[in-house]
Amino acid sequence: MCFLIQPARLHLRPAASLWWASALIVMTVGGAGCAPYQFGNAGLFPSGIRTVHVPSVRNETFRHELGPQLHEALVREIEMRTPYKVTDSSVADSTLVCTIQSEIKHVLTETDSDDPRALDAAVVVNANWIGRGGVALMQDSVIPEKLSGITFSSDSRMVPEAGQSIDTTNLENVEFIASRIVSQMESRW
Repeated sequence: MCFLIQPARLHLRPAASLWWASALIVMTVGGAGCAPYQFGNAGLFPSGIRTVHVPSVRNETFRHELGPQLHEALVREIEMRTPYKVTDSSVADSTLVCTIQSEIKHVLTETDSDDPRALDAAVVVNANWIGRGGVALMQDSVIPEKLSGITFSSDSRMVPEAGQSIDTTNLENVEFIASRIVSQMESRW
């Protein structure tokens, strides 16, 4: 009986070692393909940049609080969602320049006494992310050669009768635009 068990055991060993050898080869070849992969959110953004300078946002509207609000929202989004640090212009690898181009509100519905019942408020921002050498890091997918940046807009509905104000509505728009600008900073697939 020992003689019958021994050949079966010898027969399983080469098959098992062949299986382990092939598994090791597959893992080695497959792992080499994953070598440039980065864990976390660092793989989503361009790798040659570590710092971003966000100068004061230029504001071409009459609502002067929108510039500081957008600047603060951009710094918060960059620090929270990207591997970059916001620094001074003298040590920054790149610069994110933003301009608030317009702030508009339209009356959607009115009461019988011509008081606005519902309004639509919109904010339009142009953003341009430039590397240290003057290279545009954020490009429009529709017009890639365009060097003047990308235009972002957001609009929200507000109802003054429900206690909403133009300030809170514009703040929502600014925070949404800041989130979209930082999302646009991600690398192209």
